[in-house]
Amino acid sequence: MELARVVDRLDAELRTADYADLDASANGLQVGPDEADIERVAFAVDGVRETFETAIEADADLLVVHHGISWGGFDRVTGRTYGRLAPLLEHDLALYVSHLPLDGHQELGNAAGVSDVLDLEERTPFGELGPEYIGQRGTAANPYSPDEVRERLEATLDTGGQPVQHLAFGPDDIDDVAIVTGSGTDWLAEAVAADADALVTGEGKGKAYHEAKEAGIHVFLAGHYATETFGVRSLQALVEGWGLETTYLDVPTGL
Repeated sequence: MELARVVDRLDAELRTADYADLDASANGLQVGPDEADIERVAFAVDGVRETFETAIEADADLLVVHHGISWGGFDRVTGRTYGRLAPLLEHDLALYVSHLPLDGHQELGNAAGVSDVLDLEERTPFGELGPEYIGQRGTAANPYSPDEVRERLEATLDTGGQPVQHLAFGPDDIDDVAIVTGSGTDWLAEAVAADADALVTGEGKGKAYHEAKEAGIHVFLAGHYATETFGVRSLQALVEGWGLETTYLDVPTGL
């Protein structure tokens, strides 16, 4: 399949253009030739030298990641930037990136994947960012205890062996759960305003402790990487359905 066709189909599914003014990431095709044929696509959370080299070893023509290499552009392609780009250019490996568009996708996105883990129902978009959303909110079929939420996350997410941190300030029964993956505690106030019993995210900021305590809400910090494997895995299944060979590169950070 032509690279341009793959990119167009991904951009359309993810509504990449709608996030252009909201995201520091240069979403879409970040590295690639004007014309190329794609047979094998690799998927990973992070666009870093390790995943580039592993994708090359897997004979991939295209690597799709959540975190790319361009966050506002480059002033110079030297040093570590040159070192990261070199494998892509030397081996004709194209790089496609979807950051906030993949967070916000209500079926294929990262928050949707966490919702699946918790079997949430009555799902609605959550995590306002301008006119868009980057998360999801839902209701448990049956109330969870706080320990049940933590244990389910730990049993399913790729935490690199790290425990799920829990700021245990909410009610004994958890019905309503808000989710913003990655670094999502900036949406804690929105979760409180929505009467959520818990916010599930990846990593937190120091101020979240007292904000959660004063608001009486649970916060589960399950790891930035661990909460953001779902989107690229969903894209892998989508692209595989287009008739392309795929492979997933798991490089957990434990963070």
